[in-house]
Amino acid sequence: MKKLVWNWSTAIGLQQVDGLVPSPYLLDLAKRNIKGELPFEGAKNLIDSYYQNQKKKDEREEEADKVSIQIAHILSKPSFKFSVSYLISIHKQLFDGLYEFAGKIRDYDITKREWALDGDTVIYGSFYDLDKALEYDFNQEKTFNYDNSLNDNTIKHITSFVSGIWQLHPFGEGNTRTIAVFIIKYLRHLGYEEFGKTFFKNSRYFRDALVRANYNNFPRGVYATSEYLELFFRNLLLGEHNDLKNRYTHIIYTASS
Repeated sequence: MKKLVWNWSTAIGLQQVDGLVPSPYLLDLAKRNIKGELPFEGAKNLIDSYYQNQKKKDEREEEADKVSIQIAHILSKPSFKFSVSYLISIHKQLFDGLYEFAGKIRDYDITKREWALDGDTVIYGSFYDLDKALEYDFNQEKTFNYDNSLNDNTIKHITSFVSGIWQLHPFGEGNTRTIAVFIIKYLRHLGYEEFGKTFFKNSRYFRDALVRANYNNFPRGVYATSEYLELFFRNLLLGEHNDLKNRYTHIIYTASS
């Protein structure tokens, strides 16, 4: 039951990355699922019926509810494959019926205004070679020799891998949630199981840390830094208690602000 609670907490917490909040109805379904009263398929059917019968739907709440169930379900399954195709399949499972491009690599370039960047955007991967870029990052990751110990080198490495595939932003929307789910499954595959409540409490920080790891603005004296993301993973994997405040990631943050 402990792992199921964690899976649901993570699924609900990850909606923060896009400012989404699940409905009270979803929270009730989650409790029933955790208690063993309702299987995932039953929860999915009930949430589908709930929104089909809504005369005036809140599309953002609907997305939060449906994606939360899918994340919790995926995290509850033992299956995993370290491949680009599995990453794509996660996106398909999370957003099927919500995005018409669910499970499809984007074929256009994107920009996104970021709070942490004072409205500026990260330079994301160019659409024309996303497949090759993803395969390259995955092949590079396969060459890393993980051992049984968690140390600074491991933290820096996993941070670099996550940051790299996130910067590519292979999908039109839903990248952070998809990559987070993939990384959690990957870490479990490597034998790391205990993650505490880091994603539940700090998912927005996680996204802003990824933003700062991939942004340079030399005229303003702002340089890409992985320090925020490393602190997140140190809390996640080492059980540290670094203070993960969103405001710390803002490019104009100072200790006195």
